[in-house]
Amino acid sequence: MKIAIIGGAGARTPLLTHGIAQTGIPISEVALYDISTERLEAIGSLAKEFATGFKVTSSTELSDCISGADFVFTCIRVGGIHQRAEDEATALAQGQLGQETVGACGFAMAMRTIKVMIEYAQQIKELAPQAWIINFTNPVSIITQAVKKETGARIIGICDTPTELFEDVVHGLGVPSSQCVFDFFGLNHLGWLREVYFRGEPLLARIWEDPKLLRDIYRSPLFETDFLRGLRLLPTEYLYYYYRPEFAAENIRKTGTSRGREIARMNDRFFEEVNSPGIAPKTAYRDYIDARDASYMKIESGDTGDRKQPDWGELTGYDQIAMSVVGAISSNSNIVLPLNVENRGNLDCLEDDDIVEVPCLVNSNGAIPLSVGTTPESVNGLITEVKNYERLTIEAAVSGDLSLAVKALAANPLIANEDIAAKLIKELGIL
Repeated sequence: MKIAIIGGAGARTPLLTHGIAQTGIPISEVALYDISTERLEAIGSLAKEFATGFKVTSSTELSDCISGADFVFTCIRVGGIHQRAEDEATALAQGQLGQETVGACGFAMAMRTIKVMIEYAQQIKELAPQAWIINFTNPVSIITQAVKKETGARIIGICDTPTELFEDVVHGLGVPSSQCVFDFFGLNHLGWLREVYFRGEPLLARIWEDPKLLRDIYRSPLFETDFLRGLRLLPTEYLYYYYRPEFAAENIRKTGTSRGREIARMNDRFFEEVNSPGIAPKTAYRDYIDARDASYMKIESGDTGDRKQPDWGELTGYDQIAMSVVGAISSNSNIVLPLNVENRGNLDCLEDDDIVEVPCLVNSNGAIPLSVGTTPESVNGLITEVKNYERLTIEAAVSGDLSLAVKALAANPLIANEDIAAKLIKELGIL
């Protein structure tokens, strides 16, 4: 079995090859493709060190990478991490929240990425027509929907945000996740956990009755406990940007930096170290990943403590989710995972072909969304508003129509103003 990775010079690639080596899935080759020759050489060499039982190849020719692939992972960042840092700085200068997957920056990322991903998907359909596309590329919901709508490709969007929340919740409750069912629904980076069932019994009432347990569910101080108890839902971390955008923006301004700028600095340092004599590449990589994990959401949340990945954090991560999907499809094993797939009538406030993030039964037929029932009115408005923005963004990116782009960004609940949207589009240099 062959796995191809488009965006193979990205930071996740060694994690993926390490994850693949742990699974026992009969993979014969992991083929890497990237437009950055220098980074691909460094990451490809490092990925080989984590690989066991399969070969890792690198190419700057897309056809060599994807031909004959059974699965194609897509994890690209158009413009690179420095573009993200510039976008975030531009948004903040215009008085807006700067975060790569939401608001103006999420829009900019989507507009730059949609056509590129559509072109990749078309080539995958030609050179590897039976391959499943496993999409990591952000914003996952918009990109996955654009590719599905424009090409009809076999694509599944993945994100580790829901499973990270699941594991944090069951750890607090003291029960094993393997024996739990998670009632979860929403869009990517806009999802809520409604209930956890352990051996048929609902458990979240214990959390609502214990303020300390509720507060400790989140690794950073994101939501007030009274707010969560009133909501009676556990939002994923990214809802912080919708529920407390002014607070997040102010925290970023106070630091004088941004998440994108910090990752850019980490990336530059890592590639310097990994290419330096006398430094073990694996050690440099592990230090880089640890530093990156420790900095996650600290700037935006104003967290001054040490954020460390907990022991149970190893149960989550993109590599875990991706290989669980590959394993379930290739072995027809019928496991349940939260994934980004077509709605198919699941959330009745959305269209059938809208991409949603819900628990799915995964087997040789792909990812089949499971019913989540009627969703709460308290969040349906935000879901429909964001999905409308996503649909308009896809139309604007495909058409290249400036007036439609302004309309799309103005439909984003974090913008909601056409004059501001027009100015942001000009300053971000999107069209």
